[in-house]
Amino acid sequence: LDRSEFNGAEGVHQGAYVLTKDAEEPQVILISSGTELALAVEAFRILKQEGIAARVVSMPCWEQFERQDEDYRERVLPSSCEARVSIEAGSTFGWERWLGLKGKAIGLDQYGASAPATVLYRHFGLTTDAVVAAAKKQL
Repeated sequence: LDRSEFNGAEGVHQGAYVLTKDAEEPQVILISSGTELALAVEAFRILKQEGIAARVVSMPCWEQFERQDEDYRERVLPSSCEARVSIEAGSTFGWERWLGLKGKAIGLDQYGASAPATVLYRHFGLTTDAVVAAAKKQL
């Protein structure tokens, strides 16, 4: 990450935090954790180049984030932004809690594929292009 884009990880013990943002009022929020954050950050950069204000939220622990007060949760995931995309190499189950009715979960809801990670990510739509397309579709 370019240091001008990165907001730090001071919220990691709170279960989720804003990793990077383009504006105080995002048009779309990309939510992920772990290695899939790289896809979210790359999609963020593309959206920014296209004039779409995005935010990347790292959410390593749903349960810990739920324990935070409403004010903190609202600062991380403002209710004014209903366009949300989660990126998870595992199941999409549960992400609807953070996506709302209009959000899109990108993930893997089947079992049994074996191949190098780059091949599997491409095969199952876990790509930067898929994240950007999902984000634009939410707008």
